[in-house]
Amino acid sequence: MTSTPGSAGPTAATTPPPSEPGATGPGASAGRARRRFSRAERWVHRTAAALMLLCVATAACLYLPPLAELVGRRYLVVTVHEWSGLLLPVPVLLGLGSRAFRADLGRLNRFAPYDKEWLRAVGRRDARPGSRPAGKFNAGQKLYAAWIAGAVLVMLGTGLLMWFTGLAPVVWRTSATFVHDWLALAIGVVLAGHIGMAYGDPQARRGMRTGSVERGWAEREHPHWKEE
Repeated sequence: MTSTPGSAGPTAATTPPPSEPGATGPGASAGRARRRFSRAERWVHRTAAALMLLCVATAACLYLPPLAELVGRRYLVVTVHEWSGLLLPVPVLLGLGSRAFRADLGRLNRFAPYDKEWLRAVGRRDARPGSRPAGKFNAGQKLYAAWIAGAVLVMLGTGLLMWFTGLAPVVWRTSATFVHDWLALAIGVVLAGHIGMAYGDPQARRGMRTGSVERGWAEREHPHWKEE
């Protein structure tokens, strides 16, 4: 085997770089991309995230006096908050037209035996390789998806009772206000944790941004993905 002009060595001209499909050896698996999310799924996530952040931001402007004084225009803030909350389920409903989105909803709604192992490892703070087995979504992501979906429905119901005052007696509206306010605080805390986890995982962000992740990351963090 001979080298070509300008090559680094005898095998430089014939060995593909690790990122190419024909590559072998250390790093080859990590360099290849694996499809994780379709364009429709990324659109649903981005739109729902934008509406959720808008709800949280306007809620903060309504309940925190310093922000309320800074922003002003309370009626406009209330209107934006109400309509962003009403529109929040729309991206998910539209996403049901995507086969890939429906398939991932099915994965999120099913707990497998290895999900229990993942939760036990998290409880023990065990971060050793292979100690936290997962499918396409780990147990934490499944719990988060279920919790945030339920929270959005509760917020929508209590918000409607607060908006349309003639729908229910005063005691119902008072209770709805209490639940709405405290659940909003819980959502803010959980969202902060969700964003923090995403910020600490560049591959997870890449998957949601581009739709693909490195195969090595997928095999390491989600080893049961192929089985699903």
